[in-house]
Amino acid sequence: MHLCIISDVHANLPALEAVLDEAPRVQLLHAGDVVGYNPYPAEVIELMREKRILSVLGNHDYAVLTGDVSAFNPVAARAIAWTRSVLEREHLEYLSQLELELRMNSLCCVHGSPGDALWEYVHPGEGLELHLRNAGAEMLVLGHTHVPFYRKLGSGAVLNPGSVGQPRDGSPLASFAVLRGEEVEMLRVEYPVHRVAKEILRAGLPAVLAQRLYSGW
Repeated sequence: MHLCIISDVHANLPALEAVLDEAPRVQLLHAGDVVGYNPYPAEVIELMREKRILSVLGNHDYAVLTGDVSAFNPVAARAIAWTRSVLEREHLEYLSQLELELRMNSLCCVHGSPGDALWEYVHPGEGLELHLRNAGAEMLVLGHTHVPFYRKLGSGAVLNPGSVGQPRDGSPLASFAVLRGEEVEMLRVEYPVHRVAKEILRAGLPAVLAQRLYSGW
């Protein structure tokens, strides 16, 4: 299996474009949260469709569809409300067609965890064998934490490619992974953070969403 694996684009078009420029020309798989936080939700959805990027549903995608922000902090909730206000019906239809789980041969992809596809955060060292067993797969691909990791286990492996659109591991570089058979390469790429930050402020989104992109938190 040869895949480029991404996650948590979060409506960051320049970051996604930079990843696509560096990624090998293979099938792309996205572990959820197409939208939220950043100011290019329609453009990202259109690019995801154009490039035929496979994706599961993330919790921010779900919130944009339902309008339910009860589980979100005020900053994230404001971004959800703004996103809902700018998307057209065709964009919402795209999000509505995303499934909670995607399987490819021996690989299982969910946003959160196999037991809670939308909301559970899985960190390295926290019951990874159990999550892999619950997935019934040899390779479990996760998103949601925005922190990249890859762990080989006795029964397979767990991979989180990190976030394209809002990294939270102390680096502002967009994060992604390339899977070649049983080998995984974790990669980072620069993108014009200042361009995204400027557009966040122009759109009237919370300023903290612009500030955090510079330091990756």
